[in-house]
Amino acid sequence: MSDIIRRDPRAEWIARNRLHPLHAAMQPAQHSWMGPNGVIRKNVHGVGFIGPNGIKRIDRSGAQQGGAAKRTTAVQVQLPLHQVPAPAFYINVVPDMVGGRLSSHDRDLLGLARQLAGSDGAVLAVVFGEHKESAFATAGVDRLLVLDGHEFDGYAPEQRVQGLRAVDNQFNPRHWLLPDSRSGGGELGRRFAASLKERPATRVWQIKGQECIGRAGAGQEDLARPLPRLILAAAECAEPVSETRHEVLPVELSTSLARSLPRIEDLGAVAVDPAAIPMAEAEFIFSGGNGVKDWALFHQTAAALGATEGASRVAVDDGFMARDRQVGASGTWVTARVYVAVGISGAIQHLQGIGACDKVVAINLDAGCDMIKRADLSVIGESAAILQALIDAVQTYRNGAKRDAA
Repeated sequence: MSDIIRRDPRAEWIARNRLHPLHAAMQPAQHSWMGPNGVIRKNVHGVGFIGPNGIKRIDRSGAQQGGAAKRTTAVQVQLPLHQVPAPAFYINVVPDMVGGRLSSHDRDLLGLARQLAGSDGAVLAVVFGEHKESAFATAGVDRLLVLDGHEFDGYAPEQRVQGLRAVDNQFNPRHWLLPDSRSGGGELGRRFAASLKERPATRVWQIKGQECIGRAGAGQEDLARPLPRLILAAAECAEPVSETRHEVLPVELSTSLARSLPRIEDLGAVAVDPAAIPMAEAEFIFSGGNGVKDWALFHQTAAALGATEGASRVAVDDGFMARDRQVGASGTWVTARVYVAVGISGAIQHLQGIGACDKVVAINLDAGCDMIKRADLSVIGESAAILQALIDAVQTYRNGAKRDAA
């Protein structure tokens, strides 16, 4: 087992949220406090541990009194299990699954589906091809249907529409939900609507009863209309599921899919220069700040990782990076899936600019800076040594992949 202490962002969020039903269980035990007359009082019942024979023992080593041997452990929160043995109806969701995992947009969509399903309905997630996601249970998925096969690889909208038609015939869902995104959900939803000869609601950001509200007029106006069967929802359309876990029971199609001859041929992915990707659209950003002393090594690491370069305001003001590379409230608000901050302390403006990033990795010497507190994974140490080790690890991995391919 590793001795590295891992943070639990979810447990920390519950501990701060007084309205959460598990808030009280996440509070640390109070061992001492100051009485009304200024005398420090101690809770003698809160010190100690249960021995192997069930008798409570007092630890006199100082580990429980804040000594050097103290180690904090994350509290494992067991969320209540939501089960739907016999669903009255289904709410079908087709997440984008960029990179084989649920994005923040997908989780918002599942939160909206959970609202529409209520207590009697079940949320059915339809996933194409292989995936790497292991958190469907906490995202609100009751049933999972994986349409696997080489015919769904790459850009295959016609075959995917045919698969959705088969799912629609078998489960007859009350609503279909797809993300109105550029990652495939927007186009697939419109193609599917044309196949069903139904008019979808697009860019939906709110649902009230039997009415939905979507963006219109280049995003400057709201359009209200009756709730249709097919919904293309925008990001932040609902709060993600956070207080329940679900069964994620696997289901299968009762009929086999016939492969159709596609009219579109996918020629594969095209390599793109990461520097040419706009900051607001980049999914992997490698950002440097005042703590970077070797900028040549920083650029070399970003090239080895294939990441888009970013910077803090201080690095831009010092002339190390161009102004269009600045991340933050005074620069560009980014929505990367992975954001690596090297030598960035974490000013409030910078933290605002990366608020929508899925995963944040911090490399810093100061273990108490705000960026370390925000990060999902932190590496404490000198940035030059860490970046060189990262380059070596990437080269070793790629050389091993080449040998395996040969």
